[in-house]
Amino acid sequence: MKKCLFIAVLAVASLAAYAQPRAIGGRVGAFDGFSYQHGFGEENMLELELGIDYGAGNSIFKSGVTTTYYAPSLQLAATYDWIDPFGAKFPWDKKGEWHWYLGVGATGGYGWGYGTASVHGDGMSVHGAVDRTYNWGYVAATGRGGVEYSFWFPLQLSIVWRPALGVGLVEGANKGADAGLYWQMYDFAIGVHYKF
Repeated sequence: MKKCLFIAVLAVASLAAYAQPRAIGGRVGAFDGFSYQHGFGEENMLELELGIDYGAGNSIFKSGVTTTYYAPSLQLAATYDWIDPFGAKFPWDKKGEWHWYLGVGATGGYGWGYGTASVHGDGMSVHGAVDRTYNWGYVAATGRGGVEYSFWFPLQLSIVWRPALGVGLVEGANKGADAGLYWQMYDFAIGVHYKF
């Protein structure tokens, strides 16, 4: 009996998960990559994103100096979003649907390459090529805000802003890692998703 009950619970759970709206697609902007959305009813969703940040201003503050890196980084992000929060919906009675959302989550990445950097602090301000290849990583809390339009066929378009604030690690001169405050405020993108 317990075995039958367990199988029945698993079957119902799998059907409930299957019935949730999902979407897969990509985003283009400061961060290009793939994303997957999994809805939890009509008011919440989880979004996972993997891709490359081409260096739209990853800044790390350490030892009184802010360095902004303009070189690529591989990034993974996850956010939990509230759809049409506070009950505020778009007044739209034509085909398709407009929604907006706010979310919180986490992101992490690894940056590499010989690029350009802006360095400010300790009485200096430099913009130009860095004098060697820098490697850096970061782990940060992230927020997300966006507006999306869902067509009457399985396609949705969105505009998203996803800032981040956390801890950055920069390769030091002696191959060690120096920790600092990391932030990225310029992550705007356009998203295209197929709903299924």
